[in-house]
Amino acid sequence: MTLRFHEIAEANHQILNPFTQMKLMLLGDICNLQSGMRHLDLACGKGEMLCRWSQKYGTIGLGVDISEVFLEAAKARAYELHVSGRVHFVHDDAAQYPLEHHEYDIVTCMGATWIGGGLVGTLELMRTALKKEHGLLVVGEPFWNEPPPEDSFAAFGIEPDTFTSLAGTLDRFEAAGMELIEMITADSDSWDRYEASQWMTVTRYLQQNQYEPQADELRAWIAQNRRTYLQYGRRYMGWGAFVLRLADE
Repeated sequence: MTLRFHEIAEANHQILNPFTQMKLMLLGDICNLQSGMRHLDLACGKGEMLCRWSQKYGTIGLGVDISEVFLEAAKARAYELHVSGRVHFVHDDAAQYPLEHHEYDIVTCMGATWIGGGLVGTLELMRTALKKEHGLLVVGEPFWNEPPPEDSFAAFGIEPDTFTSLAGTLDRFEAAGMELIEMITADSDSWDRYEASQWMTVTRYLQQNQYEPQADELRAWIAQNRRTYLQYGRRYMGWGAFVLRLADE
């Protein structure tokens, strides 16, 4: 798996998770966003959440990501939605960005908890940048709909304890000192649109770039992605956006 392969496969995605535009905006409503609120998005991808929320609610956003390709798309989206004055992007390792002097009203990390070595470590990173009172954390994280077979972990390229059930995810939130106060989950159709559309994107890319030096590796990577999703992912893996507050508030 390489960042470049993801940049190719997700070239036609605005949201780099199995999440719809409607659910993205519902999430903003749930968080009761207000004009002037400060929003930090770690591993922000193409910045769709930052841009759309700023457009609708007037939030002031900052996105951090390691992909220059995704950030160029994010800047173009901010310009398209007329929020370039309120939304800015930083090319950096999101794991290194949160600092104790930060005071964000809402800190998000959608589907990229690898930045902190897993869910609990990422929550610790996120809370570092959160304002001291009444801030919200929103994390996007996979979970198991039912226990997957042992051979699925190698196919996914993860350790058996990387993800857990919904109830187990709640346990991890509580162990990290967080209270779960809302959630929105993906459905099978949004999973299909996220995963299956990448197969077409890669197919067309390879047709249009016949001298791609990593063509064989890219073709093998997307073939493995397709088989893993159809054999295991669609049945066993869920995905949710979880809204959290500090439990000791």
